[in-house]
Amino acid sequence: MDAVLTRAAALADEVLFPNALTTDAADVVPVELLDALAEGGFYGLFAPPEVGGLGADPTTMALAIEILASGCLTTTLVWMQHFGLLGNVVFGPDPLRERWGEDAARGRVRGGIAFGGLLPGPPVLTATAAEGGWTLDGFAPWVSGWGRIDLVHVAARGPDDTVVNVVIDAVEGEGVTAERQRLAALDASATVRLDFASVRVPEERLLSIQPYDPAGSLGASLRLNGSLALGVARRCCALIGSSPLEDELVSRRTALDTAEPDEMASERAAASAFAMRAATALMVHVGSRSVLRTENAQRIAREAMFLLVFGNRPMIRTALLGRLIPGA
Repeated sequence: MDAVLTRAAALADEVLFPNALTTDAADVVPVELLDALAEGGFYGLFAPPEVGGLGADPTTMALAIEILASGCLTTTLVWMQHFGLLGNVVFGPDPLRERWGEDAARGRVRGGIAFGGLLPGPPVLTATAAEGGWTLDGFAPWVSGWGRIDLVHVAARGPDDTVVNVVIDAVEGEGVTAERQRLAALDASATVRLDFASVRVPEERLLSIQPYDPAGSLGASLRLNGSLALGVARRCCALIGSSPLEDELVSRRTALDTAEPDEMASERAAASAFAMRAATALMVHVGSRSVLRTENAQRIAREAMFLLVFGNRPMIRTALLGRLIPGA
C-alpha cells in the first residue's frame, strides 16, 4: 500500500495544499480538485480492484485520509462523504453493485451523506414503509458537497427502532429542498440542510435496514474522522519544522489505531484537541501576519476549530470539554 500513500502525498503537497487558500475563499470546492482525487483512484480507496478500487486496508485508508487532509481539509471532507455510498454499493446486493459499483469506485458517480436518522434523541428524519418502497420525512442538518455530488446516502429512522438506508438523487424537487449553511470554516464544502417532505424512494434504492444503535452507529467513522484532525496537525508540523509536535502526532495516531471501541471517543477528542493546539502553535510561530487572509495559518486554525465540533456526539463533546476545562 506504499504506492497509495505516495500518491496521496503527491496530491496533498502538489495539488491540494497549493490551492487550499483559493479553495477556502471559493463558493464551492473546485471540481478539478475532486477530479484529481478520482484520477488518482481515491474515490475507490477501499473498493476491491476488480471494480476499479485501490483495495486499501483500514490502516492505509486512515493514513491516506490524514495525508490528504493535510493538503486541504475542505476537499478531503467533501471527498470522504462518498464512502457511505461506496461501501453500500460495492459490498451490497448484486443489483446495486451492477448499477453503481464501478462508477462509484472510479469517481464517475459521487456520493454524499444525509445521516439525520443516526442522530441521538428523538428522530428528526424518518422512513415509513409505503407501497413499492419508502417515504422520507424530516431533515438532515449537514449534507456536504451539494452541487458536487450525484447521489445521497440517506440514513433515516425506520420502524421498530431501525435505521433505513436508501439512496436518492442529489437534486432538489419532489419534496427535497436544500438550504445552504454558511460556515466559518470549510464553507466551500457547500454544506446544506436537506429537508424531506413525503419523499418517495422506490424499493430498488434500498441499501439496507439495520438496528438503531446510537452508541455504535458511527462505527469506523470515529477513527477516520480522527484522521482529519491528524491531517491538520500534520500540516502544522510541516510548516513549523522540527518540534516535539511531530512525536505527539505519531503518538496520537498510534492511540487512535490501537483504541478499544469504548476508548475511541476519548481518543477522537484527543486528536481534535491536539489539532487545535498545533494550529495555535502555528499561528504564534508565523506571527502577526498569520491573521491575514493570504496566510495558511489562519485557514488552518479555522479548520482546527471546525474539527472541535464536526461529527460530534455527546461522548466526544464530554471528553473534549474535560480536556479544555480541567475538572469539568
